[in-house]
Parts: sequence; C-alpha cells; structure tokens
Amino acid sequence: MMRTTVDIPDDIYRDLKIKAVQEKLPVRQIILRSIQRELGANESQPVRKLQLPLIHSARPGTLSLTNELIDEIAFGDPLAS
Repeated sequence: MMRTTVDIPDDIYRDLKIKAVQEKLPVRQIILRSIQRELGANESQPVRKLQLPLIHSARPGTLSLTNELIDEIAFGDPLAS
C-alpha cells in the first residue's frame, strides 16, 4: 500500500467529513471510493461526441420540441432497449 499526502482545501475537507459521518464510513474509505470511481469512469464510459446541430430543420428556429423529445433524439429511445 502506498502512503501519500494530499492538500485538500478546508471547505472540501469539511464536506468530505460530513459525507463520511452521514454514510457512517471513514474519510479514507470515501476518498478511496472516489478515486476508484474516477479511474473506473475513464475506462468504462467512452466519451460520446455529439455533432451539431442535433436536430436538422428546414426552417431553423421554428421547431417545437419538448424535453422528452430532445432526450430521445440525443440519447436514443429508452423504451426501445
């Protein structure tokens, strides 16, 4: 196991301690979990690049969209899977 020192701003450390108390875990475990999540996120979630415009229109600026329709266009139909 590697031992290291990291400078954490006071306000962030205070939030970290609060989270540790709320979850009834040691601060060390919260930090390790966060590091593992960060390292794992880079491997398991490829960056999805969107091309603009997301929605092509014959008359730009006149398209009537709902948040649900935008999500469906951007991320695919969740009910289809």
